[in-house]
This record gives sequence, structure tokens and C-alpha cells, in this order.
Amino acid sequence: MALLRKINHVLLVLLLLMFYLLLHNILLKASTRPKLSDHWKTLRNAAPVPDMRVSEEDNVIPVIICASEERMGGTMAAINSVYSNTDASVFFYIVTFRDAVKLTRQYIERTELKGIKYKILEFNPMVLRGKVKPDSSRPDLLHPLNFVRFYLPLLDINHKRVIYLDDDVIVQGDIKDLFHIKLKPGHAAAFATDCDLPSTHEMVRSIGMQTTYMGFLDYRKQEIKDLGINPRDCSFNPGVFVADISEWKKQKITKQLEKWMEENFRLNIYSSAMAGGVATPPMLIVFHDKYTTLDPLWHVRHLGWSPDARYSESFLQEAHLLHWNGPFKPWNYPAVHLDRWEKWFIPDPSGKFSLVRPDSDS
Repeated sequence: MALLRKINHVLLVLLLLMFYLLLHNILLKASTRPKLSDHWKTLRNAAPVPDMRVSEEDNVIPVIICASEERMGGTMAAINSVYSNTDASVFFYIVTFRDAVKLTRQYIERTELKGIKYKILEFNPMVLRGKVKPDSSRPDLLHPLNFVRFYLPLLDINHKRVIYLDDDVIVQGDIKDLFHIKLKPGHAAAFATDCDLPSTHEMVRSIGMQTTYMGFLDYRKQEIKDLGINPRDCSFNPGVFVADISEWKKQKITKQLEKWMEENFRLNIYSSAMAGGVATPPMLIVFHDKYTTLDPLWHVRHLGWSPDARYSESFLQEAHLLHWNGPFKPWNYPAVHLDRWEKWFIPDPSGKFSLVRPDSDS
């Protein structure tokens, strides 16, 4: 009996020890697991020096651009146009999802873009839970990467100022001229207004594009009326902008933007059925009368709103940046001014991204 009691005692000690080790392992994993608030994950730097840290002192121009798998060719054309039209040192922060990281890196390293300096950042779409309501009118506007512009301070970068570009743009000017624009004191960003360029007025009228707050916000809702924003005030386009990160943090811009996303989720004060989808209205609200105006030639837009409405060639030559905002993208068909875009397009070495043209099977 004494021997049996000793065996039972040893077994009990072993069981307790195993339980302790199991509990310790669980607690250790919980303490090191990324929190949901850790929206960004930095991936291996594909530039020549691993884990490169780039700061303002390195005299670079940081450009933030998103790369979704289905629009990868657009992102690469935009990057190519920036890189090819400047002698400045540009550093690209390419934001994507985990399943598109490999394609992004291959697209760069197997083409003429292999000489660019860049870093791939992974966006966690969980940050948008409870803030974006499903909407079927234009599902492309609900893509999580559309909201990356809201979270610039959460990027793993070290810059006081950055340029944000949509993936459906082509830069024809020298990006350093855009970067060095003087922001007014207290302004966290610079945008191009929708009423600024006489040459675009005919285009705007022909396609019915909205250029005022009335086209983006539902003024029947009391929450919008309470803002005191005149519905005839000129809107702006957030697809291209220069941001002062220090001022952005100081004014808690991201928190303000999230507040209006959550308000819309509850009260439906704007929707993708309206002109700018769901990513533009929060920017319009938060930055109303609080932004510096860009030179309009640095954001010539509306090229993607109609397969028929066109700008004159002389005007396009003057433009520093072209933006195919709207449903008719230059990598699909039909679309306008394709020659301007295809000049910078680089075929996907993996073959996953291909252009859609009249004689295309895709």
C-alpha cells in the first residue's frame, strides 16, 4: 500500500507539472500574439539592405500606394511613372494583403522596376470591422485598401510628410514638385478641389460628376445638417494628396475619420450610391475648410467616369498627374486616353494580371 501511495503521489506531481507547463505556454502565446489594434505588419524589406529604416534625414520622397491583386498592373504603372519622371530619391511604401505579397515582390524584382527602393506593408482589414457597411451599388469602393489613407500614422514609416497616390493614376511631372508644396499652418493635408480647373468643367458637365458636398452627403439627415457645411461648398478628391503626419497625429485625424465611418454604419448618412462612395465623405467632413489646395495640374481627374468623354491632347500634355477615378479603368475596356496609361504599363511576369482590350480573351 505504501508503494502504491508513493506511485500515486509521483503521478499527481507529474500531472501538476504538466498542467503548469501547459498553462505557462498558453499565457506566453497570449502575451506575444498581435492584438487586433496592431493593424499593420511590416514585411521583409525587399530593398538591397534588409530591414532598412528610411527617415526624413535620408532626403527621400516617401510615396504610399496600395496594391491589390486584381489591380496590380495599375499600381506598377503608377510606380513606374513616378520613378521614370524624377531624379529624386523616391521610396515606395506598397500596402497590400498577405495573399498578394508574393505577387507584388515578383512584379517588381522580375521587371525594370527592380531598381526602385520600396517596402511592402501588410494591411489588416479587421480594423474596418463595424465601420464599413456592405453596399452593392459599387462594391469596388468598399475594398479595404480604399481605407488605407485613413491610417497613415499607423504605417511603419518614419516621415514627417508623405504623398498618397491611388493606384489608377499616372504621374507625368516630377514628383518632388508635388512633395515640396507649402502646407498652410495647421493643415494636415493638401488636396485638389473639384472646382479648380476650367479645362475640366466641360468634362464634369458632360458626365454629370458631382463637385459639391451635396453630391457626397445626405443632407436629409440631421447629423449632416448639424455640421453646418454649405451643400454648395466645393468638394475635393482624396485620391492624391500630401500629408503632414505630425499635424495628422496632433489633430487625431484618424480617430475623427473612424468616428464618421461608425456614424455612417449606424445611420447611413452617405453611401457608395452617391458620388464618392464611402471613403471620400469622411475625408470631406474632417478636412472641410482645413486643407491646402494643390496646383490643379497635379490632379487632373475624371478620366475614368466615361468611356467617351475625352480631354484635349494639349491639355493632357500640360497635366502633371492623370487620375482615372470612376468605373472605367485604363487596364480594362472601354476606357479613354489609354495611350497615356499604357506608356507606363509593365506586363506582369507571372501572367496573373493582364490588360482587357477589344481583342482580348480575358
